[in-house]
Amino acid sequence: MDNGIGSLVSDRIIHERSRLLILTFLASSDLKAVPFSEIREALDFTAGNLSIQLKTLTEAGYISITKEFKDNKPLTRASITAKGGSALRRYIGEMDSLLKGLRK
Repeated sequence: MDNGIGSLVSDRIIHERSRLLILTFLASSDLKAVPFSEIREALDFTAGNLSIQLKTLTEAGYISITKEFKDNKPLTRASITAKGGSALRRYIGEMDSLLKGLRK
């Protein structure tokens, strides 16, 4: 059945729930770069799972990672990139179109 929606989910990277949550969290944060620990705690991820998802998002160019030391402790921060923000807005638009198509 073709209801005019077609194949709207064009971004499989964002479509994965964990990565969608991360991008949405970063996009809505007041901080330009969000500490790893804050993301992990807010989204209730394990450190290992968060690391894997951040790596995938970094490889896609959707986020950037900075690593530094603060008080002799490693500090990793993530920021959404312009490409990541555009991809997230496009994905949300696709989901909105999908929902509108289903309501018809």
